[in-house]
Amino acid sequence: MNPIIQLLKELNINEGKINELFQALTENPLMAMGVIQQLEIPPEKLQTIMGLVMTQPELIKEAVEELGLDFSKVEAAKATLKTSTQN
Repeated sequence: MNPIIQLLKELNINEGKINELFQALTENPLMAMGVIQQLEIPPEKLQTIMGLVMTQPELIKEAVEELGLDFSKVEAAKATLKTSTQN
């Protein structure tokens, strides 16, 4: 199991919120901060999670795949956003 998902489950975060968090992390990382705040994760656990994200960003993609979210849609949204900001 992905270590970030494992930590969140140990904190009794439900799967719906975990999915919401990873969808936000891949689509709009700034929006993800709001989702994280709503989860009321204790500071020491949040620091551990953020450390994992910062040092191993590939864990986000692995978690998205493990949760069954469609990473290709995320990539398409990023491409569309990039194109629209360049015009």
